[in-house]
Amino acid sequence: MEDVVLEYIRNEYLDEDDEEDVDLDVNTPLLSSGIVDSFSMVSLKRFLEKEYSISLPDEEASAEAFDTVASIVALVKRHQGNA
Repeated sequence: MEDVVLEYIRNEYLDEDDEEDVDLDVNTPLLSSGIVDSFSMVSLKRFLEKEYSISLPDEEASAEAFDTVASIVALVKRHQGNA
């Protein structure tokens, strides 16, 4: 799951030049580093919901929940049993 989310972020939010400069891993801050912004967070949320057949409540789609791939994966895993 980490690899799927990392690949999506690389493809959608990083330019080729950025990919060389950013060592993106599961603990890289996404929002606080500017890789993902609030608009991107919405598209990432939709991607996760479609990819994993889940529904993420808006109140749980917080900046904190979306700041690292590790926190995103934890959020998705919490909701996989609720689908």
